[in-house]
Amino acid sequence: MSIPLTLNQSHIAASKLEELFDTQVKTIHQEMNKGTSEGADYLGWKNYPNEIPLNELQDALNVAKKLRENADLVVVIGIGGSYLGAKAIQDALSPYFEKKPGDPEVLFAGQNLSGAYMKQLVSYMGSKEVAVIVISKSGTTTEPAIAFRILLEYMENRYGSSASERIVAITDKSEGALRELAVRSGFATFVVPDDIGGRYSVLTPVGLLPLAVAGIDIEQLLAGAKAAVHDLSNADIASNSAYHYAALRTHLLAEGYNVEILASFSPNLEMFNEWWKQLFGESEGKGGNGIFPAAVAFPTDLHSLGQYIQDGQRMLFETFVHFTDDAEDCAIPSTKENLDGLNYLSDKTVNEINDVMMHGAMEAHQDGGVPVLRLEVAKQDAYHVGYLIYFFQLSCAMSAYLQGLNPFDQPGVEEYKNNIFRLLEKPGHVTR
Repeated sequence: MSIPLTLNQSHIAASKLEELFDTQVKTIHQEMNKGTSEGADYLGWKNYPNEIPLNELQDALNVAKKLRENADLVVVIGIGGSYLGAKAIQDALSPYFEKKPGDPEVLFAGQNLSGAYMKQLVSYMGSKEVAVIVISKSGTTTEPAIAFRILLEYMENRYGSSASERIVAITDKSEGALRELAVRSGFATFVVPDDIGGRYSVLTPVGLLPLAVAGIDIEQLLAGAKAAVHDLSNADIASNSAYHYAALRTHLLAEGYNVEILASFSPNLEMFNEWWKQLFGESEGKGGNGIFPAAVAFPTDLHSLGQYIQDGQRMLFETFVHFTDDAEDCAIPSTKENLDGLNYLSDKTVNEINDVMMHGAMEAHQDGGVPVLRLEVAKQDAYHVGYLIYFFQLSCAMSAYLQGLNPFDQPGVEEYKNNIFRLLEKPGHVTR
């Protein structure tokens, strides 16, 4: 098999990067492996692809099979890490337009508070056989809890006592409102691991069950992640691309580049970009520190944000994600009149033009003073996406540690929640 992922950059010599970060990276690596690094109680994701119980994986496949057989539409309720990872991988690995035969439609709820969205979703469900997957460790997170309250009422009114056969809860193993309701109602359940935070949870049942329902090959997804665990198990920056990427980011931050733009040229990677933004934003953005994670979808954004990237403030760097083996392509036809002047491209394909555009943009931005990194991934399939997911998780943890941060807490998130509870006059909440 070809190398799943390579990192290319020209901003700093590899030998210089090793000189700057080798000792620190090796120390952090050892601490993570020994479980003594800050936030180590949430390092469960680090070897989870190798440790997932076979019965749990089989249970997920069995429940997914049942839902696929009984539902035309499956609504997945969740927010943040309970939503972004599954949606990102589903989009990256699914056809753009028509779903595959036998695959139910998978929609999401609880990731917004739009009354119009919920009303139209309930209306849309009326002509289809429906199942619901609700994902929440506590069962009380405001946005998904509201969505589940609405959809639970709908399911009970429509299906009566058999509604519980169409609802699956992914929640805490022993406590919380959702666990209590699931036990009382007889929902099938899966566990959110105690030692894995939401933004690192997509390779657990939190992401695996919805993806299996959507027809994604979760065994290949985990196989790719397992390969990454193996390939990225050493502490050497020179041979560990995840640590190399983390060290590069830290070096660029020290040079004043405090914004990273993840750039992709495939429209089905837009939600992957959103997952990446949460992963790095929540892991690093605390205590007045961290690199701000942004994302662009090229070539669309070359006609909007491209101007700023090229000529704006020099506080940003770009990381391009490029899948080198495109499974599908489209030829460019020749026309007799050639009114658009494009006959010179008629011996090429759309993907070939897209690749040229990517390299042209990288060169232009680099010439304009933007440091450019490029991640080359062999193929856009479940195996390689699983590998890429683990690569980013490991590099994010190392990057945060290199900046002296705990990658696994998010104290700032509680501030807006407190304000919401105060404004909504939640019982028992202290008001100003």
